[in-house]
Parts: sequence; C-alpha cells; structure tokens
Amino acid sequence: MGRLRVGVIYGGRSSEHEVSLASAASIFGQLDRARYEPVPLFIDKSGRWCIPDRLPTTESAGAVIQQARDAPAALVGAENVPNTAAEAHLVPHPADDTVITIARDTSVMGQSVDRAVVRGLSLDVVFPIVHGPYGEDGTLQGLLELANVPYVGAGVLASALAMDKVMAKVHFAADGLPLVEHAVVAGAEWEHDPDGVIARLERRLGYPVFVKPANLGSSIGVSKARDADTLRSALATAWSFDDKLLIETAVPHPREIECSVLGNDTPEASVLGEVIPNGEFYDYDAKYVDDRSQLVIPAELTAERTAEIQAMAVTAYQSLDCTGMARVDFLLDRSTGQLYVNEVNTLPGFTTISQYAKLWEASGLPYPALLDRLIDLALARHRRRQRIQTSSP
Repeated sequence: MGRLRVGVIYGGRSSEHEVSLASAASIFGQLDRARYEPVPLFIDKSGRWCIPDRLPTTESAGAVIQQARDAPAALVGAENVPNTAAEAHLVPHPADDTVITIARDTSVMGQSVDRAVVRGLSLDVVFPIVHGPYGEDGTLQGLLELANVPYVGAGVLASALAMDKVMAKVHFAADGLPLVEHAVVAGAEWEHDPDGVIARLERRLGYPVFVKPANLGSSIGVSKARDADTLRSALATAWSFDDKLLIETAVPHPREIECSVLGNDTPEASVLGEVIPNGEFYDYDAKYVDDRSQLVIPAELTAERTAEIQAMAVTAYQSLDCTGMARVDFLLDRSTGQLYVNEVNTLPGFTTISQYAKLWEASGLPYPALLDRLIDLALARHRRRQRIQTSSP
C-alpha cells in the first residue's frame, strides 16, 4: 500500500486562528512521512481556502499569537501563514483524481487574477485542526460528512454539543454529572434589558461568578465578576463574542484537573494533569502567551479519586457522543473535595506541548503514535458508517 494522503485543515475564521496554526505546525512536523503524505489546506481569517506554498513551522502558540499582536498587518507572509494568491474551491472526495486548473477571474476589484480551482484532492483522511467556531462546532465536520471523507475527531453532533457549553451541560446533567450552579442569558435579553439581567443573576447566583460566551474556546471572552459593575463589564465582553452567554458560580478554592480521552466505542482515559495558572484563573494569555503557568503530571490525587475522575471523563465524553479525541476539564474544590465537570474540548490545542498530547505522552503514547491512533480511529469510524443505507430498498 502507498502512503495515506492526509489533508490537514487549519487556520479558520475564529479568534483561535493563531492557536490552530501552531497545532498544524506540530502535526506536519510529527506525521511519519513513510506512512503519510500531508496535504495542507489553509483557511484564512476571511474564510477563504487555499493550497499554501509552504507549511507552518512555529509550534509555539504563544509565539504565533505574539507575532499577530506585534504586527497584525504583516502577518500574511509570516512564518506560519502561507504567502500565496491561489484560492482553492474544494470539493474533496477519496475517489476523485486531483485536478487543478488555473482560471482567469476578473471579479476582484476589476483586476484579472489567476485562481487555482481544485476539483478533487484524492484525500484518504482529513485532520481538521480548526479550533473554535466554524471548525470545532460541527460546521466543518458537516462539510466533510457531505463529501464522505474520513476525518479525525468528533462527529457533527458531538462537535456542536461540546462547543455550546449550555447544551453540553444539559447532557451532562442528564447523565448525573456534577455541575456548578449556572444561568443562561440570551443576547437579545442582555441587549434590551441589561439591568434586569444583572438583577436576575444577582438573585440566582450572587457573587463571584464567571461569565463566558457559550460558543468559544481557549477562555476567550471569559471574565470573573465580583459585583454589579464588573458583572456588567463581563457580560458586555462575552456578548461581543457570542449571542448566548453562560454565567457560572465561581468555585471558591478550585483545582483545575484535566483528562485526555481517546477512542470511538471503547474510549480510554489518560493519566490526569493539574493546571496551576499564573493568575487568578487559566485565561487565554495564561494558556498560550505567559509561560509561567504549570501543568503537573500526574496530578497529586489519591488512586481512588484519580479513578473516579477518569471514569467521569469517559462518561462526559460518551454523554456528548464523542469519537476520536477530547480533553475533559474538571474543577475540584480544595476545601470540600466537591468535583465538577467543567467542559469537553473536542479539538483541544494540539501542539507537542499542549495538555492533550502531554497527558497521553505521560500515559505511554508519544505524539507520533497518537497521530497514528487518531488516523486509525477516523478510518475505522468511516468504514463503520459506510454500511448505513442512504436510500430506500
């Protein structure tokens, strides 16, 4: 057998774009070239797809983010972003032959531009590593399902549920998983009656609380509120990122415990890690820019508590119908020992030093072997789904 053609989709329209570039650089750097032929598929921040003329190489999300902050206008052409004018209109299907034609397009600001039109890429499997909305939320997975292409990670439903923190909690509660007290605010309600929203949240939850966009990752748009003024500011910040807001009671003395899960029908849990943030909570900068936060592996827990959390991680994973991979995050109250499921991330940060990969490395599965397992799981899931009839007899 020849090498598998692995399409790696990265970039994307979300505010987690830079994290995706670093994740993709790690995947390209670690895929075994004897087994795989990687095909880069880049999505820029406007949503345009292209076949890049070079691969991303910077595996540090912090370095990519800092570069974007220092010189945002000069980011195109930088080390991790392709410098190419060739736009790709992708209709991938495993049975297609690769056909690339150059078409003259005169619709761009009155200029004549040559564009690459890709009719088919003959991909054997796709590794979508587009974090956040328009990539991790089921939209990209739906495109790949329509194209009937095997892909790594969760399917449409699990991706959508995990991205929407509110709907994920509905499923967690149905399976008896412990959750912090929380409330939901619709964007229209906040827009039309902010004072009423604040009064309702104060009556129900009190202070302190965390305010989050319901559909976003990497702690973007997340704030802690201690009074009416900071709550108003936090709600406004979250509303700028999403039209549905999640407000959660803050755990008084939290330990942040993480578990990586891998598998389809019989998922496995990794050893546990504990995040010790440099700051009050593990926000975006603490995750990717400020390297003073720590990940302790294994987490200092009893064997009984470790087994309990691992079992709970698998339950949360299955509660959302996950396949492939996910990282499950927990909050543990230091003073009471009460454990809470926080969230499930179906496409967590995927550099070699990201928590997901490091937890599996500590469990005996190094990064290149982890990539092999994920690709095998994607192909197995696809083969199983091919037996399903799509037309009446």
